[in-house]
Amino acid sequence: MGKIIAGIAVVAGVSAFSLTTMAVGDVVHSTKPAVVLVDPTTHKEVTQQQGIEALQGSFNVLLAGSDSGDGNKAYGERGENLNDVTMLMHVSADHQHVTVVSFPRDMLVPIPSCPNPKGGYYSAMSAQKINVTLSYGGLACTALTVEKLTGLSIPYAALIQFDGVVDMSNAVGGVPVCLSGPIKDPYTGLDLPAGTSTIKGQQALAFLRTRHGVGDGSDLGRISNQQVFLSSLVRTIKSADTLGNPLKVYSLAKAAASNMQLSTSLSNVQTMASMAVALKGADLANVVFVQFPTNYVDGGGAVAPDEAGEQALLTALQHDEPVQVTGTTGIGSVQDPSHATSASAATGAATDAASAPTPTPSTAPTAGSTPSASPSSSAVALPSEVHGQSADDYTCSRPYGK
Repeated sequence: MGKIIAGIAVVAGVSAFSLTTMAVGDVVHSTKPAVVLVDPTTHKEVTQQQGIEALQGSFNVLLAGSDSGDGNKAYGERGENLNDVTMLMHVSADHQHVTVVSFPRDMLVPIPSCPNPKGGYYSAMSAQKINVTLSYGGLACTALTVEKLTGLSIPYAALIQFDGVVDMSNAVGGVPVCLSGPIKDPYTGLDLPAGTSTIKGQQALAFLRTRHGVGDGSDLGRISNQQVFLSSLVRTIKSADTLGNPLKVYSLAKAAASNMQLSTSLSNVQTMASMAVALKGADLANVVFVQFPTNYVDGGGAVAPDEAGEQALLTALQHDEPVQVTGTTGIGSVQDPSHATSASAATGAATDAASAPTPTPSTAPTAGSTPSASPSSSAVALPSEVHGQSADDYTCSRPYGK
């Protein structure tokens, strides 16, 4: 299967922090008052209950997914430990908007001097694919690289392995995904019919890992396909069936925690619970998944940031402004016609899928359909070079070449 990433990283990451967090918040608010223990000598509280308060202001969480398989032979032999999924979750100061940015694994970026886990520092590099940062200097290097690229401070980071999505998809009882046509990918073992299927376990992992089965067979197509899963996962976790089921909430939180390597800033319950409270009220239409805008730069599949799209996206994030996607959902997905806001919207989605252009070495793919969600009226309308969707958008995976 080669160096195929776990889109699983995305799943475990975004759900753990963006939505599992909401579930944890519900649990925190529904628990009974804590029992205060008293020191028998001083008669003072042994542990003073400070209460759980939401984090103040905006904050950023880096979510990286390793393709190593964490030693699980079922995923094949792997050499370098690459972060083939790299995502940044930005939560606004009012905690009502969440923007999750996916960075293409083959995007060329400058890598700053990174700490060597064995001591000292590695030298900076001018242009390398972003997915080598994990093998170059660990999670800390990936965080430093994304900080340099975006100009945003990243105080929290988590690394997720393949098994995370398996456990998390099982914990919620499966995730419904829509396919605009059948997808059969021998590389990952994915074999699904057209229409809606509820997937979990290894099938969910295969869905997230598939690249050859969707869009144009590129990593860019895989990103938009992963967003089909992520938006559905978010809706599933936030549904009454999930949040109202203590066993599912517990299983989901446990699955996320047991499949992550956390930064020291995240490795305590207080911080996690504070994030839970902060994110609990975010509306689905205001949880936006975007693909970092890029253009192809050579025949080998490498991509570089698209200047216009990059500037618009990063300026909005740096100014803590919500964003609205005006471009398509991406080459690996189309709008679900059964959830179109109007007949014309459904027709437009079908037309986009049928007339999707073949990508050329000079431009990134632009197939897909325009998201239909209505975010905050104050949202910055991103240029069409930026693809993505909100968690409130119902989309379908687009089979390879269709």
